[in-house]
Amino acid sequence: MKSMEEMIQAAQQAAETIQQQMNETQAKLDQLEVEGLSGGGLVKIRCSAKGRVIGVSIDDSLMQPSEKGMLEDLVAAAYNDARVKADSVANEEMAKAQQGMGLPPGFKMPF
Repeated sequence: MKSMEEMIQAAQQAAETIQQQMNETQAKLDQLEVEGLSGGGLVKIRCSAKGRVIGVSIDDSLMQPSEKGMLEDLVAAAYNDARVKADSVANEEMAKAQQGMGLPPGFKMPF
């Protein structure tokens, strides 16, 4: 039977391993990209899976003062589309990471 000290040390090592794997997963999420679209592709926003905006593309046909309000709406819609996709990718990656750690699905890490 292990001593209390050995069990505590093993638990600390397991916690450190889990923390390292979670940090690696978070870094990976910032490298994964998704693209949100609106207006049939006239507005595109690329984001990381963490939600960081990487780039915005706006079709030249929308670059008219009379289209300002519509353009603003399309940019917001494209961002929201990208954000939903980013959340989905992030959830998938976190589930993979948790499964690799032997944690139950949906387990919330206290970080």
